[in-house]
Amino acid sequence: MNADVTYENNPLHGLGLKDMVTELVDYYGFEILFAYLNINCFNKNKNPSIESSVKFLKKTDWAREKVEGFYLYQFKSLPRASAEQFELPPRARLIPAGQKPGKPAELSLEDAERLQEKRARKAALHGREPFFVKRGADGGGSR
Repeated sequence: MNADVTYENNPLHGLGLKDMVTELVDYYGFEILFAYLNINCFNKNKNPSIESSVKFLKKTDWAREKVEGFYLYQFKSLPRASAEQFELPPRARLIPAGQKPGKPAELSLEDAERLQEKRARKAALHGREPFFVKRGADGGGSR
């Protein structure tokens, strides 16, 4: 199979960062994006804008990859990547030809809160602090 054809099946292929962020903000809004991703460039208390979010994401690889993964698996509802593909950045992942994007997932602030609680319990089991509690020097959630 030709790699170029396979990459073209990836919804991120040819999609600019600003267009992706605009789609996500138009559909979910900053509040939902912050609740699920815990990246301060989406925090409504910090007056987020598409321009400032794109500027931050261009400079911050881990945050951009997190947003791209959210775009693929929540907004485009693609099935989870294999363990091998999951190790790659979202833009480099091969999407099988038969997988087509679906409707965006319906997300709520209540679901985001439950997800954060679940992550906190899982982190506690492994003796770690949840990633969404700690803040890095750049103000974003640390990894």
